[in-house]
Amino acid sequence: MPGLLDKQSPARRANKSDDLPLFYTDQSMGFQRGHRNTPKVSVTLAELLMSMEYDQNGRSQALDIALASNFFSSVSSYPLTSPSPFVLSFKDLTYSVKIKKMFNPLPCCGSSDGDDMEMNTKMLLNGISGEAKEGEMMAVLGASGSGKSTLIDALADRIAKESLHGSITLNGEVLESSLHKVISAYVMQDDLLFPMLTVEETLMFSAEFRLPRSLSKKKKQARVQTLIDQLGLRNAATTVIGDEGHRGVSGGERRRVSIGIDIIHDPIILFLDEPTSGLDSTSAYMVVKVLQRVAKSGSIVIMSIHQPSYRILGLLDKLLFLSRGNTVYSGSPTDLPRFFSEYGHVIPENENKTEFALDLIRELEDSPEGTKTLVDFHKQWRAKQTLNHTTRNYNVSLKDAINASISREKLVSARRAGPEILRDRSSGGETNLKSTFQTFANPFWTEILVIAKRSMLNSRRQPELFGIRLGAVLVTGTILATMFYKLDNSPRGIQERLGFFAFAMSTTFYTCAEAIPVFLQERYIFMRETAYNAYRRSSYVLAHTIISLPALVILSATFAATTFFAVGLAGGSEGFLFFFLTILAAFWAGSSFVTFLSGVVSHVMIGFTVVVAILAYFLLFSGFFIARDRIPLYWLWFHYLSLVKYPYEGVLQNEFEDPTKCFVRGIQMFDSSPLGQVPDAVKINLLKSMSGVLGFNVTAETCVTTGVDILKKQGITEMSKWSCLLITVAWGFLFRVLFYFTLLVGSKNKRR
Repeated sequence: MPGLLDKQSPARRANKSDDLPLFYTDQSMGFQRGHRNTPKVSVTLAELLMSMEYDQNGRSQALDIALASNFFSSVSSYPLTSPSPFVLSFKDLTYSVKIKKMFNPLPCCGSSDGDDMEMNTKMLLNGISGEAKEGEMMAVLGASGSGKSTLIDALADRIAKESLHGSITLNGEVLESSLHKVISAYVMQDDLLFPMLTVEETLMFSAEFRLPRSLSKKKKQARVQTLIDQLGLRNAATTVIGDEGHRGVSGGERRRVSIGIDIIHDPIILFLDEPTSGLDSTSAYMVVKVLQRVAKSGSIVIMSIHQPSYRILGLLDKLLFLSRGNTVYSGSPTDLPRFFSEYGHVIPENENKTEFALDLIRELEDSPEGTKTLVDFHKQWRAKQTLNHTTRNYNVSLKDAINASISREKLVSARRAGPEILRDRSSGGETNLKSTFQTFANPFWTEILVIAKRSMLNSRRQPELFGIRLGAVLVTGTILATMFYKLDNSPRGIQERLGFFAFAMSTTFYTCAEAIPVFLQERYIFMRETAYNAYRRSSYVLAHTIISLPALVILSATFAATTFFAVGLAGGSEGFLFFFLTILAAFWAGSSFVTFLSGVVSHVMIGFTVVVAILAYFLLFSGFFIARDRIPLYWLWFHYLSLVKYPYEGVLQNEFEDPTKCFVRGIQMFDSSPLGQVPDAVKINLLKSMSGVLGFNVTAETCVTTGVDILKKQGITEMSKWSCLLITVAWGFLFRVLFYFTLLVGSKNKRR
């Protein structure tokens, strides 16, 4: 849209002092180019960014458009006149949970009715109704335990359909879960962010996930920059998020970043669970001010809030007060004094309306009758209000409304191809709703690249994590190399080799236990991002599988190089290669196993306990402590499930597979018996006597035990060393697949 407004335009100068950043605008805004009859141009945030180009001086043409359309003027002064407004309605929402009564160990002191083990039903939502319109902010208020977060979860499709009763519709049509994920976003109460990424990087990665591939990287970067200005984060753009161990942004800035990552794709509905919790009054006001701009851009904003200040109350369009799951007030903030006045409790003129209402509700809750009278009065009051309003008729269907939003570039992440959709609609053909949006904004391989890039960047800024793991492997390898330095070919050397291999293989698995916190730290970030289709779960699994391989290769090479030559293992360069591959396969299987357990267990300490215990069982049944043919039949299945068994048997075969290499000669036969202390001359005489009995000559140099004999004695006769290697690798893939299914089943993040 070049040339729409010259650089000396009075419209630009008139808007120079306004402070609304370049992101959100009312769909009804327009501009006039010096003539009263000039048609208005409607500008949405996505349309603005779609036209983002730069002239020779680096100035954005979109800035001219924004200025010409009064883009920097206060959005709150413009009414929303969208041609296809959205209305989210909910009616008679009811949700209850069953709670077990506490077990009483003293029957004599129990209740007389004897129902100690019965289930109690607790009503969290009891017939909640209301509606939220496009361009408005609805706030759900109430004391702790009133049902605020539960209602937000219900509206955000975070409660299982079979447990939630009532109806939730958008423009009169029931919202399907698949559509709900695409057109809405949910901001959790806790700020779940990567601590070592900057504000700008965090928002950019969100843009990479949520914005389609059809948008160029330049436009995505421009969108992030305008969002940073919109959120008031310009001064903190290059500051890391931070955590307990790293200094970062403030609490209010962190909260605004959490909101930013969920509005980057311009959702139609935005849910927030107590976005002002833990913030000071100024930070809280700035957060709600941002949300007001989001609403005025054409979104429905619904949030729970504990106790808004006077300034925040002035920004809200609708209030919904809850008390123990019941509605005690729903309506405009301006009607709140009249409501309580008619109820018989006049709000003092200089008192905060919401504070008065919440205090009164708490007093009623503590009274014998509770809030029943207030709930009943509200029903009567709402019935009177409903009589004064005509029934809403939706001029457009939900399908047409979403199509119109996509054509206006409102719902950017759901857009397949705007022009194709418009052509389909203009030709008179019926457009299927699901054909107008895609479940995920980007293809499979793009998600893998973005996830891998983010993880590597986050890991690179915490080098101490890999450094500690590498140091542990290096120290362990050095200790083993010095303890088992240059083992000889003797009966003692056999036992020392067996001990070295058993300890080396088990060490690789125990070292992998350090990876338990990796996913547990990202668990809730992953759940938040996948809950609304930022990326596929399979993309997450594959990306983390790929980026883990270089670290495993370095750890394996370090351990193999430190121990193989120092211990004096057999096989030369080929033997070293197989030893390295076996160590790598063991690290791979161990890392995959620990990753799978981290998807099952949600607590770090429990995870460590489970991993250490199971690895100890794997070592016990590996065949080192007791040979396979000596294991009881009822435990033999665990022998084949042992992850340590296969790499252990593989390296043993790599060491003892040479049939020409002798480990026990005639005179060494007595070393493992009490006769080992007698003089060599006595041993030689004993060998001569044995030769006469056996019928063949046994001298001091006769080879009695080869490597193959050792393998037979250990019961390692079923598989080749390459089969052991492949099975170890296969275990790793199996656990990665199981990890994917645990994410698929365990990360739905819905109440039952």
